[in-house]
Amino acid sequence: MAFLSSASAYPGAVREVVSTETHMSWVFLVDARAYKLKKPVKYSFLDFSTLSAREADCREEVRLNRRLAPDVYLGVIPLAVGADGLLILGDEGEIVDWLVKMRRLPADKMLDHAIMHATVTPTHINAVAELLARFYRALKPADLTQAAYVAHFAREQEKNESLLSDQRFDLPKTTLNAVLSRLDAVITGEPELLMLRARDGRIVEGHGDLRPDHVCLSAPPVIIDCLEFNRNFRLVDPFDELAFLGMECERLGAPHIGGTLISRCAEQLGDNPSERLIAFYTTFRACLRARLALAHLLEPDPRDPGKWLPLAGSYLAIAERASITLDPREAR
Repeated sequence: MAFLSSASAYPGAVREVVSTETHMSWVFLVDARAYKLKKPVKYSFLDFSTLSAREADCREEVRLNRRLAPDVYLGVIPLAVGADGLLILGDEGEIVDWLVKMRRLPADKMLDHAIMHATVTPTHINAVAELLARFYRALKPADLTQAAYVAHFAREQEKNESLLSDQRFDLPKTTLNAVLSRLDAVITGEPELLMLRARDGRIVEGHGDLRPDHVCLSAPPVIIDCLEFNRNFRLVDPFDELAFLGMECERLGAPHIGGTLISRCAEQLGDNPSERLIAFYTTFRACLRARLALAHLLEPDPRDPGKWLPLAGSYLAIAERASITLDPREAR
């Protein structure tokens, strides 16, 4: 970490190195470049505990992300120990780790920043919709059965219920029970809403983590940070991803963006997802994000511990609003 935080580690006359930490990586912002180092962690859904696993994941990250950001992901470079015992970026010695090398994107062009600073325009959103529609249109239907697609939601819903209901977090029980019961009613009582999407070949190997902070409003736009470490998490309905992105935009104060993206992509994909399907995806994704926020508090040494419970509460509020459409009594 000390080596990679030093300007002398990198080629050329480097002015500044800024390091940031995510749940599974360290990122080093080096002038016009960014370098990502995987943490040697192991969870139920990924294993970065070995050098070979981290190399494989770096290469997969570059391959997958070049689909939506072809000129951003520059390659994979080794971190080695030279004959003099010092670290060096390159393969001149024993390789001890691997990094993804990227072109650094301007922070003020990211969609989350643009929403918070009121600089998003209809032209921006239309360009993002065009990019995503082209992306989804080029993907082949995933080999996923109807039963397997519904089972995915049932498994994740069970995890959502377990963690969100944990009394240590004291989320509002009335709201939580209403939201979870509405989701349960679809998954167990109306599974055909989801099964038809798989039957009609609508499930593809998509991005997997389509959030505003991964969308750059450059000309043309690019989308980074695909979920590369678990293919199952990338097997999605495009409108599940779009509902997720719209939900995150709503949380930041721009609820209109999701509707625009969904309508534009529906037109270009020749699809017609129902309001009820979009409401289910939005509610489910909000509950999932609430769960993932709370999961940070179960880490031995959580980063920003004061952040996660309020964040989970904001997701639950969005889930409550979206879930009303799933309740036949409210729909009347």
